[in-house]
Amino acid sequence: MLVDFNTLPEESKVWIYQANRSFSEPELEEIKNKLEGFITNWAAHGSDLQAGYDIRYKRFIIVGLNQRVASATGCSIDASVQFIQQLEKDYNVDLMDKMNVSYKQGEFVAYKSLVDFKKMAKQRAVSKNTIVFNNLVTNIAELNENWEVPASESWHNRFLN
Repeated sequence: MLVDFNTLPEESKVWIYQANRSFSEPELEEIKNKLEGFITNWAAHGSDLQAGYDIRYKRFIIVGLNQRVASATGCSIDASVQFIQQLEKDYNVDLMDKMNVSYKQGEFVAYKSLVDFKKMAKQRAVSKNTIVFNNLVTNIAELNENWEVPASESWHNRFLN
């Protein structure tokens, strides 16, 4: 069951998929339609899953699930992964690689491989104050408080010594 992402409770589970590039406006409209179709029919053992989505900075797809109503199961999680993998193919974009880093340069969102991010840290091109996206957050409360944070407050800190 599709609901407005902003109405989901704070403890709702989130999955964040970061794209290796920004989506165009036409792509965003198509992706929104596909997300709405998928989430409307998303179920776990025959029970509707109450879920919503948000797309931020034209590159982060965030899916939220209200686990008070029903929790995702292995099959429903597999279905969501297959859906995201299909988006990767449809738009020739990488959404599943967790070994990449997105961070802000002013209002621009930059995307680098972890190896390049480490090099930039050594060269002091990024610092403890650089705003990074911590895609390891697990629920909406964490998303709201700990997703966009200075690198010093994230797992990225280990590269900034």
